[in-house]
Amino acid sequence: MSDCLFCKIINGDIPSNKVYEDELCCAFYDIDPQAPVHFLVIPKEHIQSVSQVNEGNAATVGHIFSVIASLSKELGLGSYRVVSNIGEQAGQSVLHLHFHVLSGRDMTWPPG
Repeated sequence: MSDCLFCKIINGDIPSNKVYEDELCCAFYDIDPQAPVHFLVIPKEHIQSVSQVNEGNAATVGHIFSVIASLSKELGLGSYRVVSNIGEQAGQSVLHLHFHVLSGRDMTWPPG
């Protein structure tokens, strides 16, 4: 999608501090971190949100969770939170599926 911020990051039109990249997804640090460690993992395929996950793209989402687990081990994260907001009222500001990985501080509950 030409006007999508995350698609522009994937295409290299907007710089990011990448942590990981492969043929299906990429991970980069959030520009407005909400924890000492805060990175996003996004599919390269434009999927609007979790509500758009289907049989055709579910393998990509499964792969993303595998990447999250690997990166968290690599970065030495003992505990962490994975968040995906769906829709404006839930706080989704970029309409491209993304998973926030947050660590390095106590996470309160309920979260919001």
